[in-house]
Amino acid sequence: MYFTGMRTGTAHLPLHGGKAPAWLFARMVRLAREIMSHLAAEHAPDEILRRLSDPFWFQALGCVLGFDWHSSGLTTTTCGAVKEGIKGIESELGIFACGGKGGTSRKTPGEIEAAFEHTLAGDPAPLVYASRLSAKVDSACVQDGYQLYHHAFFFSRSGKWCVVQQGMSDATRMARRYHWLGEGVTCFVDEPHAAVCCDSRQETMNLVASESHDSREHSAELAARHGEETLEAYRRLPHLELPRRHPVCVRDIDPRNLKKILLKTYESAPRNFEELLGIRGVGPRALRALALVSELIYGSTASTRDPARFSFAHGGKDGIPYPVDRDTYEHTIESLRRALDRSRVDRSEKTRAFNRMQRLLD
Repeated sequence: MYFTGMRTGTAHLPLHGGKAPAWLFARMVRLAREIMSHLAAEHAPDEILRRLSDPFWFQALGCVLGFDWHSSGLTTTTCGAVKEGIKGIESELGIFACGGKGGTSRKTPGEIEAAFEHTLAGDPAPLVYASRLSAKVDSACVQDGYQLYHHAFFFSRSGKWCVVQQGMSDATRMARRYHWLGEGVTCFVDEPHAAVCCDSRQETMNLVASESHDSREHSAELAARHGEETLEAYRRLPHLELPRRHPVCVRDIDPRNLKKILLKTYESAPRNFEELLGIRGVGPRALRALALVSELIYGSTASTRDPARFSFAHGGKDGIPYPVDRDTYEHTIESLRRALDRSRVDRSEKTRAFNRMQRLLD
């Protein structure tokens, strides 16, 4: 494992067939509601974001809810249960959930804007931007063979946010989960992931690694330059045999496609790599081509550093380590609900007592 700073990062999960049965998912929603309510009662909403952004805590949450301890479906089902669980009490908890799996992920900007329209004050644009850029970094800048298919965006009333998103590899039949915590992101394109948690690593073109700084700078410079200048410099290069350390090679560059990319980026004139990444239509292939051309012309290489169990509470849907115990599950939900009700009563009694004391002192 590799850690820097807070424990947020990635997790490798195998793909499993099937989905949570309706009877289990309904209970997962209820239990998630009680857990989120307890967290909100005991901690500030921003602490909930920190926990969701921790891949180990998130994995434990999914297992406590009763899903398979190492299934890729844990990510999508847990996020869905939390989103459904807090529906209608977002304002009370101070936490909001958007996005999801497949087509639902593309509704994230609209759901963020709807929350501001109906509940919150302020400008949703920074949160929409964070959602869009975090997804684009993990799909276009971290080229590890995983295609994003799930994007969940959580945010608090104060504007803090976290992301839990997942990609799938058809080649390995594995899923990879990416966690972001907004308060730890000082730059979207320079080490935005604070840590990595995964079972294996692989060759990856990682344009957001710190070692890729020069590659990012030169890619943005090339993108803002007139296309013919770059193409002419590329044509003058001698034939090169590049080292086999990099999932990018000369055959990835078709001068005709490169010209189209450069025409598009020249019109937008990005001032830096983050602005280049933000241009619509600039995806993995465009960034891969620009990174390789910048390496051929300037010698600036992109990094190949890959930025990448608690199942005994209620069992798992596949019967591992044992079938879900419905009675115990119901007891847990009811116990949490009663404890939360008591804590609210105790807290209100304490508040009234302090108020009476203050009146006596006055």
